[in-house]
Formats: sequence, structure tokens, C-alpha cells
Amino acid sequence: MSANIFPAHSISILVSNKPGALVRIALVFSRRGYNIDSLVVSPTIDNSVSRMNIIARGNPETLAQIIQQLEKLVDVIQAKDHTRQNVVEKELALLKIRCKTEERTELLQLCDHFKGITIDMTENSMIIQVTGNSEKIEAMLSICRKFEIVEFVRTGKIIMMRGESKT
Repeated sequence: MSANIFPAHSISILVSNKPGALVRIALVFSRRGYNIDSLVVSPTIDNSVSRMNIIARGNPETLAQIIQQLEKLVDVIQAKDHTRQNVVEKELALLKIRCKTEERTELLQLCDHFKGITIDMTENSMIIQVTGNSEKIEAMLSICRKFEIVEFVRTGKIIMMRGESKT
């Protein structure tokens, strides 16, 4: 059965900020045949702790086993699946587009529509920054394909529980 038929799972993991923690966590996913679609590692308010946000697709029962295994790792403080929970999910994308002077107005209007910003502009190119959910990023990318996209870079998803709940 293909992993693409399963929904994406949003997993947050609090880990001790120590060398090798990422490798040990990635191995748990790899051993179970889970591919990580998106991975973001960032510091928390406490410098001794980092947060990992992982997006992965696969069988929900296998994911439950992965989370149990993660929680047994020495460096893992907490692992949670936030799938179908009330969370904020955001990404950031940078698009470098080669554009002629006469195309700039249309590109700037697209930026405005998607609440993107231009962060660099030369005579022949623009770099556009877009933030939002995956669908927004995909829509902007799709519309910009009619121009010459020189480079496209995208972060993974960052997630945070809404309200008073901790992620």
C-alpha cells in the first residue's frame, strides 16, 4: 500500500539539544518505512531544548508505534501527533523569478494578492517571499510557473497548538 494514500501527520517532538538527536529520531522513522516529508528543527525558549516539527505520511498504527519508540529515546522529552488537532501550520517559500520589466507589474500584483513580499529585485529578476499554509504556497507556485522560475526554496511546516494548549 502506498504511503501517499494516508493523511499527512503533524508531529512535534521536544528533544534535548545534543549532537546526534536528529539522526536517532530519523532512524526510528526509517526503520519503520516512514518517509519524512518535512522537517524543521528550531530552538525553544530554553536553550537546552529544541523542537522538531515532522510531517510524515503512513499507516496511523505504525505512526503510533513510532511515537512510542521516540518517547523511549534518551534525548526525547515529549513526542505528540497533532493530526486533526487545532493547530496553526505555516511555511515560508522563496521564489526567484527571471522577469522582464513589462512582467514586473503582474508579479507585484501576484505578490500583493498572496500577501507576499519582494525581498530582492534586479534588472532581470525578483525574489518573492510567501508565507502561509501549504495550499497557499502551492497556489502561488502554480501561478508563477508561467514565468521563468530560477530557484524555489521552501521551509518545512512549523506547527503550534492554538489557545492555551502547549504543542
